[in-house]
Amino acid sequence: MPIAAHLPILPVLLPLAGAAIIMLFDERRRALKAGLSVAATLLLLAVAVALLLQADAGGGTTSVYRLGDWPAPFGIVLVADRLSALMVLLTSLLGLATLLFSLARWHGAGAHFHTLFQVLLMGLNGAFLTGDLFNLFVFFEVMLAASFGLLLHGSGPARIRAGLHYIAINLVASMLFLLGVSLVYGVTGTLNMADLATRLPLIAPGDRTLLEAGAALLGIAFLIKAGMWPLCFWLPQAYSVASAPVAAVFVITSKVAIYVILRLFLLLFGPGGGAPGFGSAVLLAGGLATIGFGAIGVLASQGLGRIASFSTIVSSGTLLAAIGLATPGVTAGALFYLVSSSLAICAFFLLIELVERGREPGADMLAVTAEAFGEEENEATHESEEVGIAIPAVTALLGIGFVTCAILIAGLPPLSGFVAKFAMMTAALDPAGLGAGQRVRLAAWGLLGLLLASGFAALLAMVRTGIRIFWAPHEGASVQRVRVIEFLPVTGLISLCVLMTIAGEPVMAYMRAAADAAHRPAAYIDAVMRPAASVSEARP
Repeated sequence: MPIAAHLPILPVLLPLAGAAIIMLFDERRRALKAGLSVAATLLLLAVAVALLLQADAGGGTTSVYRLGDWPAPFGIVLVADRLSALMVLLTSLLGLATLLFSLARWHGAGAHFHTLFQVLLMGLNGAFLTGDLFNLFVFFEVMLAASFGLLLHGSGPARIRAGLHYIAINLVASMLFLLGVSLVYGVTGTLNMADLATRLPLIAPGDRTLLEAGAALLGIAFLIKAGMWPLCFWLPQAYSVASAPVAAVFVITSKVAIYVILRLFLLLFGPGGGAPGFGSAVLLAGGLATIGFGAIGVLASQGLGRIASFSTIVSSGTLLAAIGLATPGVTAGALFYLVSSSLAICAFFLLIELVERGREPGADMLAVTAEAFGEEENEATHESEEVGIAIPAVTALLGIGFVTCAILIAGLPPLSGFVAKFAMMTAALDPAGLGAGQRVRLAAWGLLGLLLASGFAALLAMVRTGIRIFWAPHEGASVQRVRVIEFLPVTGLISLCVLMTIAGEPVMAYMRAAADAAHRPAAYIDAVMRPAASVSEARP
């Protein structure tokens, strides 16, 4: 078997091996552990790039890795196509950026940071690449276990309180996940995703209700993790009190649920599935409600951490609504938006600590709100310890980064956030590409209005906060002290968004190809269900 055939399993093995090796060394050897973690993540990024190129080669390739060479549906399979390879690459980029940022000080704020970080990457990549529901549950739990430890990293009462809520909510989601998987297996006799797609049309009418109940339980479990309203009450508090690199990498954990919903919805309940359109109305209505709730939360938030958290909710709502519309054009725009918003919000979470460093807690609140709440509240995410050196131009650089993040999150031209929203709106208003004269769905107009409203809300919130930070600084503010290793990841993430804007057409072409393949999953099913003795790749 050629080396390229082993690429699908490397994004799981590399972080696992990295975590195991790092565990061999004592916490006092922190520099060595950090070096090993960075090396493992750099290798992961290289593998992710190779996997993406392999998936895009020859008009699209679906690579299937059969552990133990057991054929589906009896064995464990990992599947890498354009969509899953894109998510693995995004995970690697965000992971590397947040890891480098943490090296300034956060990796030393508690024990086993690098081990937990690598385990988190392993769980994320496994969830994106797995081809069956049971192993999706396993990787989902691995990811959650690591995220529990990372959320508590740095200690403090606020993190402990939010961590307990986070653990309780996600344990409920895991229980619903397990119940849903059990119901689906009881009805169909399989948990392989491709095999499920072939068996779904053959389900007896009397068993269809039980199958749909299992699918609904799975959907609720994923929607909790995705942060759909009203199941998103846990997210703002958890993300806003986590340390900066942890909150930043958590941006991709919410996208795991989005990916799974997109994959299963189109594979099982798409136009050619056994129950076409099942759940689409819930995704659409819930996504629209989530956008509205997130926009209100962004406007109501006084702290930058909560603005970023509610922006994550807006991002999830936009993606869920786009999935509910169930058209390839909207899905392509949504994939572009997923990458752009993830990079921008991750950069914003990292930038928040640099912007607020040296400022008194609550200094960014409106005067009336600060007067009402006083100055007793002490955010756990801000430390009094000075890090780095004072650079005269650092305020200007941070201001430029803040403005760029505001433009990206609000979706203003000319950056990638605008390109993504424009692509979604164009496809939603003209799903068949027929131009003027066709009837537009009311839901498409609703999505259009909420995208504009949420962007305007983000712009108002960012301008309001930016004025208080950079234009009218608080009396207690001091010159920020920033290290190069902290500012470099922020610059890199923003630069990737700029590159997505410059190379908009090639990137969008990839997104269109990934969306088309997801909406027509015949190649995916054929590649997975093909006998193990035959070739392990399929092209549509």
